[in-house]
Amino acid sequence: MSRLTKGILCLVASAFGFALMGMFVRLTDNYGAPISAFQKSFFRNAVALAIVLSLFLKPDRKPFFYGEGSLAVRSTVLALRAVVGTAGIFANFYALGKIELADAMLLNKLAPFFTVLFSWLFIKERLTLRQGLCLLGAFIGAALVAKPGLGARPLLPVLSGFSSGICAGGAYACLRQLGLMKMDGRFIVLVFSIFSCLASVPFMLVDFQPMTTAQLLILAGAGAGAALGQFAITAAYRHAEPRRIAIFDYSNILFSALLGYLAFGQIPDILSWCGFAIIIAMALIMNRK
Repeated sequence: MSRLTKGILCLVASAFGFALMGMFVRLTDNYGAPISAFQKSFFRNAVALAIVLSLFLKPDRKPFFYGEGSLAVRSTVLALRAVVGTAGIFANFYALGKIELADAMLLNKLAPFFTVLFSWLFIKERLTLRQGLCLLGAFIGAALVAKPGLGARPLLPVLSGFSSGICAGGAYACLRQLGLMKMDGRFIVLVFSIFSCLASVPFMLVDFQPMTTAQLLILAGAGAGAALGQFAITAAYRHAEPRRIAIFDYSNILFSALLGYLAFGQIPDILSWCGFAIIIAMALIMNRK
């Protein structure tokens, strides 16, 4: 199996994991008192942290901080990935609580554009016109699925949603750089999970709400989906360049629609089906021989 194929499969698995996470996060408030985005983020990341810690119990001859290149550069990129990734989560969760789901989802799906852009600017990975146009086409497809109406929305949540896409794109570009440095994917996820949990605590304590057993179990599911998403996307950008695979991040739209139907009985309309078709077509064109 080629590295490109491995990268595509990992990114699709990541998209499925994050779609699962989104479904569980939306279910949380149906089974108890509403809880804040920061509280959801903390428990989501705590579960992911427990999963990654269990992986470090296995014997491994490589040191945790193994990698190629300067230690200072690796540390800087690793810290940047944790900071911008956490900021992206907070921004996305804030937008989800203030504007319609479709608007927040579409703004967050700017991430593939910024992943490719930052990789081109800072890692010097080539970008062709066809790849850029395919990314634009996939974003149009996502817009048909989301059907946003940003015109009458409050400015701050819209800017927050836009920022979440920029931060996610920056975080994924950092993952690509760390992959090129041969850093252990488990260690990358471990650092991110620890930082995200610690950063959530002060905000969570301001408006902490006791949770029901059902909410705890649902957030455990969200954490498991997030862990799958984090591990898979870390592996994806280790295997292949963002310009070749970033478009497959839009499979999250397809998985979200399927899970929305299964969990909430939401049936996509004709525009959504057109959007799905465009996303799939752009992915095929992007990688045609």
